[in-house]
Amino acid sequence: MIRTAADAAPRPATGPRMARLARQLEAARDAAARTALTEAFWGEAARTGTPLVETLDDAPGHRAVTFLWRGHRATRQVLLMATGIGDRDRPADSLLHHLPGTDIWYLGYRLRADHRGSYRLVADVSHGPAPADPVRLQRRLTALMAHGVADPLNPRRLPVRWRSVESSVFALPEAPPQPWTGRRDGIRRGTVERHTVTGHALGEEREVWAYLPPEGVGLPPEHASGGGDGGPLPVLVLCDGDMWFGGGGLPDTLDALIADGALPPLVVLAPDAVDAATRRRDLGGREAFAAFLAEELLPWARARWPLTADADRTVVAGQGSGGTAALYAGLTRPERFGRVLAQSPSPGWSPEGGTYGGEGPDPAPVVHLGLGLHDGAAALGHGEALVPLLRARGHRVLRTVHNGGRDHACWQGLLADALVEAFREGRPVDGAPARA
Repeated sequence: MIRTAADAAPRPATGPRMARLARQLEAARDAAARTALTEAFWGEAARTGTPLVETLDDAPGHRAVTFLWRGHRATRQVLLMATGIGDRDRPADSLLHHLPGTDIWYLGYRLRADHRGSYRLVADVSHGPAPADPVRLQRRLTALMAHGVADPLNPRRLPVRWRSVESSVFALPEAPPQPWTGRRDGIRRGTVERHTVTGHALGEEREVWAYLPPEGVGLPPEHASGGGDGGPLPVLVLCDGDMWFGGGGLPDTLDALIADGALPPLVVLAPDAVDAATRRRDLGGREAFAAFLAEELLPWARARWPLTADADRTVVAGQGSGGTAALYAGLTRPERFGRVLAQSPSPGWSPEGGTYGGEGPDPAPVVHLGLGLHDGAAALGHGEALVPLLRARGHRVLRTVHNGGRDHACWQGLLADALVEAFREGRPVDGAPARA
């Protein structure tokens, strides 16, 4: 089957299970029968988990995906917040439907069978009915967004940055596998440390997470009690350390990658984003942050651990505005970073104009560019425009496209895959296969 971006667009749909339940409820002889049907439905949902995922006879490459919420007497409306599904500027389009006479709220979409994403739900239990006026309803729903929570019937979770709540995760059957995600038993574990690094370029100190490989597989005896080969270790410099190490599960992924031999023992340096205002100030195409990474953080780390000085084994990576920051750092400092992993880079900076890597004595960094079909029109268009620009400047660009959005549910697997490719022997072949 030939797949296009158009057939990945979410479309409202009522799945077979909900259509059957609606018919059964309508035919029920009394309230007791309707209650029995409702309880049986929730029992089934608890066993199978949510959202409900069903095949479609007329669209074998897609699935009917139904999001559910169990309401109560005070529930006025329920809002779905799903990355890549719906429009934040039109939240009323993402309100769940209510099956009359039950506590069942639902909203269904037809999604391509390789879709992956995260979502939260929030119920409006305000006094009185929901506003009929569209402007007032918009204000009500926008205010509700701050109170979204994970789906109680979905155990797959991700932390929400700088908040104490979680998002739920779902992946349809043909979504790319993420074999290194999650904690694996029976393997050696690396060490995670937290350091304060002086950042003259930033004008302040910055907390930095450091991942050191498991004992005996990388660091020499003076750094790890288990010994090791003592050779200089490759390095990954990664934006948004507070997300990746503060609950994003990256240490478990690195442990599994190293245990499988998919990744060499390496050191990861991941500065905190601190907060939303600091992240906006630092990330993107910012010279101060790039100077901090290349001229302060790397020398600081090399004074502590036996790290490589080979640019081709030094990777800088990020997602969203962190992806743009990684791209800027790699292109302006090719003598430090030979590989760039930029996932869903935010618009606002591109290598068009200026003098960057590939025009001096240092080889142009290899760029691994990951784009999501649901990144948003501006971000996806920006990412696609980067490919010819970078190639024209002499960069090898490995472009991959996934059926998801700007979402850690996607990025956690994409980062692992890109790291495996980046650390293969020799420079990768241009034109890696894309899911598009």
